[in-house]
Amino acid sequence: MLKKKLSVLISLMLITSFIVGCSNDKSSSKPKEEETYRIATVRWSDWGEDFLKGFVEQTEKDAGISIKWDVYVNSEWGDKKSILLAGGELPDAFWGSIALGDGDIVQNQNLFIPLEDMIDKHMPNLKAAFDAEPALRALVTSPDGHIYSLPKKLPLRPIAGNQLFINQTWLDNLGLSMPDTYEDFYNVLKAFKEKDANGNGDPNDEIPYGAGNADSVFSYILPFGMTKGNDKQGYMAVKNGKPVYLPTEEAYKEGIEWMHKSYADGLIDPELFTQDDSMSDAKRKNEGVSLVGVAVGWTPDAVFGPNQDEYVPLAPLKGPDGERYVINDAETYARNEFMITTKAKNPEKLLKWADKFYTEDASIQTFYGSFGIGVEKNDDGTYKVLDAPEGESADTFAWVNSFRDFGPKYIGEGFNEKVTMPTDSGDGLKLLLDKEINEYAREQYPSVSFTADEIQRLNALSVDIYAYVESMQSKWVVEGGATKEWDSYISQLKQMGYDEYMEIQKKAFDRYQESLKETN
Repeated sequence: MLKKKLSVLISLMLITSFIVGCSNDKSSSKPKEEETYRIATVRWSDWGEDFLKGFVEQTEKDAGISIKWDVYVNSEWGDKKSILLAGGELPDAFWGSIALGDGDIVQNQNLFIPLEDMIDKHMPNLKAAFDAEPALRALVTSPDGHIYSLPKKLPLRPIAGNQLFINQTWLDNLGLSMPDTYEDFYNVLKAFKEKDANGNGDPNDEIPYGAGNADSVFSYILPFGMTKGNDKQGYMAVKNGKPVYLPTEEAYKEGIEWMHKSYADGLIDPELFTQDDSMSDAKRKNEGVSLVGVAVGWTPDAVFGPNQDEYVPLAPLKGPDGERYVINDAETYARNEFMITTKAKNPEKLLKWADKFYTEDASIQTFYGSFGIGVEKNDDGTYKVLDAPEGESADTFAWVNSFRDFGPKYIGEGFNEKVTMPTDSGDGLKLLLDKEINEYAREQYPSVSFTADEIQRLNALSVDIYAYVESMQSKWVVEGGATKEWDSYISQLKQMGYDEYMEIQKKAFDRYQESLKETN
């Protein structure tokens, strides 16, 4: 899946020039009586403007409005966003949770309009979604009781996220069985290291585990119960119904010690913590001969490129407690997908238009592409996701032709069963893989909301805490010492404000639980 995981905590979520905030101004071809609105949206890359055509254009015509889209590329969005929020020319609305995070909205609350009353009056589709899933309303309700942003529920999402893939060809070459426990896994990696697993005559060019990924550490220590979710949650998790910070758990220490043993024995890529994406990609996708035994990612085609056929999923390994775990994927639900600013003259019209995106037809088209391009709708109400053109990945094709992960969407119960798609790569393959492992998913830390004061404190606290945790994590994997230095590590975290950090998280978690009770 083409999605960059953010490695910052909570509120640090987040064209090529301010003009590549390239305006897609279609107002000149519209009747003069139609109102024009400016909406800012952000893309991971500059994939052109086909995603604004077809279905999206039709919604504007149906709503009697014209949208001037200001499209920005994420790599330069940070500076542009700061200018806009600090007094630049505000758009009428922001589109997509990649554009604004919780902190941006809470700390600039005077720029955004509360939406809850207008939702009830002008958004029947979203209101129906709130009635069907009360947790959706709780997700977007701020601690002050207002709703400043609209949510999404994505179609065809897995429960499990990134997972491990192992080189089956290497296993076959060495006559090895698929590992079942974390100890079996160590023994297989040791064999990959000591023998010519890829069969090219060089017994020293194999990288048993790694080649770099944001989830490489937690995937290795996952059998110890380290059920990390996506990066928007940082290292927060739920254990026995209570919030916990995984890098302070005893099981984390034990897992890191186990990973250090593997590192010291040469089983893990020595450049795991120092290489950039291009270096790790080159190792996993090496032409001619595969160099990597096991790595973590979305699907084999996305991770290993030309070597993908050699790799198969590695089932969740049994850990020291006899249990199996997976990394969860929390991208199905999110808030901050549409925010209206005080600049908008008739916000009701914008909300009526946005409500058109909360149907099944809309949601699948804004995830894969308009009917006839990315999707076909059959006469019986089912859908077929179309093949990408020859030589183009399904994921990239979807991004080119749709908003993909971002913007208002909602699909109801049973929708996914109405969709067929290619299963040799992309989402179709991921969903097949998910069926094999999602039974091991655990409760995940929810998308809690924070007050302005809490956001400010979390921002201040998390910078030092996160940097310290990351530095000690890499140090302990490479050099060892987790057990010996554990008490001083915890003491240092407390001096950095860890207790206050967790108290804020607990308050937000408790509020979220209460809001669920109120909406049920």
